[in-house]
Amino acid sequence: MHAPQKRPVNLSVSAGILAAAREARVNLSALLERALAGEVARLKRERWRQESARAISAYNEYLASHRTCFEGQLDE
Repeated sequence: MHAPQKRPVNLSVSAGILAAAREARVNLSALLERALAGEVARLKRERWRQESARAISAYNEYLASHRTCFEGQLDE
């Protein structure tokens, strides 16, 4: 398994936050990667919701008028 390719970046961070993070021994690279991965995933979900909103609404309307094949069949 290959390690992902890394690229150096330049960032501007509040001096106070950076000092506190260094004092707490925060791995800035690992933290940034996790935060970016989470934000990218959130944005993808949001984009999917926006792109799928009409289809989801239509499906919900269909279910409201036609019910599901399991409605009333399952124990609650």
